[in-house]
Amino acid sequence: LDVRALPCPGPVVKLKTALDVMASGEVLHLLAAPTFEGDLNHLARAARHTVVNLVRREDRIEADVIKDGGAAVISAPESPVRHSAAIVLFSNDFDKATAALILAGGLAASGAEVTIFFTFWGLSVLRRNPAPAARKPLLARLFGLMLPRGAEKLNLSKMNMLGMGTFMMKRIMKQKKVLTLPELIQTARANGVKFIACDMAMDVMGITREELIDVDEVAGVAAFAELAGRCNNTFFI
Repeated sequence: LDVRALPCPGPVVKLKTALDVMASGEVLHLLAAPTFEGDLNHLARAARHTVVNLVRREDRIEADVIKDGGAAVISAPESPVRHSAAIVLFSNDFDKATAALILAGGLAASGAEVTIFFTFWGLSVLRRNPAPAARKPLLARLFGLMLPRGAEKLNLSKMNMLGMGTFMMKRIMKQKKVLTLPELIQTARANGVKFIACDMAMDVMGITREELIDVDEVAGVAAFAELAGRCNNTFFI
């Protein structure tokens, strides 16, 4: 498996996908960028794979990954519960939403149970474009006009420059083969990341469930409190 040309979280996602369809004890030969060594060790430790024959070269690392091979390269104490993370996405800034989805996809591919709780401006990431017609009060319609229509319409938090900065950032990301925000959403979902839309924020901002892409649940603060209580890590973005 050659993942040298893939930016984060591509290598860890591709590696997990390849290992998922392999039988226990089978060996995968990996080629990756030198900077991927740390992620490789963490993924192996979390999923109980073994990394052997690791060779560091100037432009790459090469290693054999034995699926379900027992102890990983880096030893760690047994964890009583599966690693889990809750991410609150409050922002609808393109760069912050992208970071949240990269983090979610990478954590999920590493074996973590990940949930993103979209609230207030973060709900913009989930909006369909075009959205189905819905009868709304005046204020709700005004919110709809002012909010970005989905993941492809978000702006940078800094140096947006009337959209020019966002255009340049997306162009650079494409050149570097970084997944687009819609692709990061698809990748996160494919890796089991759970999406929850905040019921209260949807009501305040006049957003209906029909206007959103598929989510696992529409819930309130009690649901998030329960989620955060059982997660190892909680992030607010």
